[in-house]
Amino acid sequence: MAATDTRVLPIGAAFDRMPFTRRHVLIALALFIAFVIESWEQLALIYVSADLGSAFGIDEAGIGLVLSAVALGMIPGALVWGPIADRIGRRPTSFWSLIAYGLLAFASAFAPNLEVLLTLRVASGLALAGVYTITFPYFLELLPTKQRGKAAVYLSIGWPIGMLAAIGASVALGSLGWHVVVITSAAAGLWAFAIRAWVPESPYWLAARGRQDEARQVLRRLGSPDTGGQDTYTVAAEQLGNPLGLFRGGLAKITVVMLVLNFAFNWGYWGLQTWLPTLLMQRGLSLSASLGFAALSALMMIPGYVSASLLTARYGRKKIFLIYVVAAAAGGLWFATAASTWQLYAGNFVLSFFSLGAWGVWNTWNGEFYPTALRGTGYSWATAAQLVATTVAPSAVGALVAHATGFTATMLVINAFMVATALLALPLPETEGRELE
Repeated sequence: MAATDTRVLPIGAAFDRMPFTRRHVLIALALFIAFVIESWEQLALIYVSADLGSAFGIDEAGIGLVLSAVALGMIPGALVWGPIADRIGRRPTSFWSLIAYGLLAFASAFAPNLEVLLTLRVASGLALAGVYTITFPYFLELLPTKQRGKAAVYLSIGWPIGMLAAIGASVALGSLGWHVVVITSAAAGLWAFAIRAWVPESPYWLAARGRQDEARQVLRRLGSPDTGGQDTYTVAAEQLGNPLGLFRGGLAKITVVMLVLNFAFNWGYWGLQTWLPTLLMQRGLSLSASLGFAALSALMMIPGYVSASLLTARYGRKKIFLIYVVAAAAGGLWFATAASTWQLYAGNFVLSFFSLGAWGVWNTWNGEFYPTALRGTGYSWATAAQLVATTVAPSAVGALVAHATGFTATMLVINAFMVATALLALPLPETEGRELE
């Protein structure tokens, strides 16, 4: 084809024959660490909650409120940042969100009272919501079509790595006080500069904004062989960042199911993770043994992600997600009714392996339902639904624990949300191997 030839192509076509290059590895590293930071922030204080309670003189209900504060701020933050990312771009959204989070998190370490601490944690959640919301859509829009599912599931491994880092920080720094853990979290905001240096703007977003030259430049840097001449790339015709578009035509049913599924799935996860040390101590484990249990659970999540990554490319998002969620529910039932310590460990390891493998698939699948102009907005609504559950679940499970409901009954309530997740996934469309619009 001559250099002057011009074609009009859907932007997704430029990713069909694109190889997975070293550039993609660097992008994956930058966004992987961002996801580690997101996990760290939401989990770090769980493992130093006793010191936090002593410092401010609050009980389990008050601790639950502090633990929920970041998620509370992230709910409106997600709804704001998603449309912003569709309007100003994925790259500046990630950068400014992470910088603002670092500054606010640092300030919260010096909160003089509970009211100021809650205010600053809500504000830091508002800021963190930007990078939290856009990480997966951003990554999906930079990946070759054939590797999109597998690579994006690997990105999810950042979650247990962040969990392990939070546990490690509580062991290494916990004796110095909760505020030292928070300062360490705040320093992670500097990673924003690595994202700005290593991750280019999404070609999908650039094409949607009519910035064709820049889109072609990024595609060439990503190794696309389909960037000859002055090709014009098109995206689905939607108004950028308009939330009403989520509820029009065929997207309306997907949006409603997707929102309820995100709530149910995250409720089941956070209902357990927030109170896991306390629930384990009810079964006779010491605090140190509970932390070790949580660390082993996080390790079991990693092969869950890897197996899901290998299987989703072969069998599709939907089938693997359903199998993993059902298996996780079975593991949760085993954990809830365990009659011995080994059954407690085995049940939770099955739950951890399959539930987080399912999360890896969902993080990818969830980002593929919408066209480019609505992808950030759609993912922001999904994130908001998750965060509502993240906010409600710690307090709800805390109330069950406070009223001495018992380990088994509490776990069965949590596990019911996993069953609901599997049922909700049934009507959603398969997206494996499909070009992004």
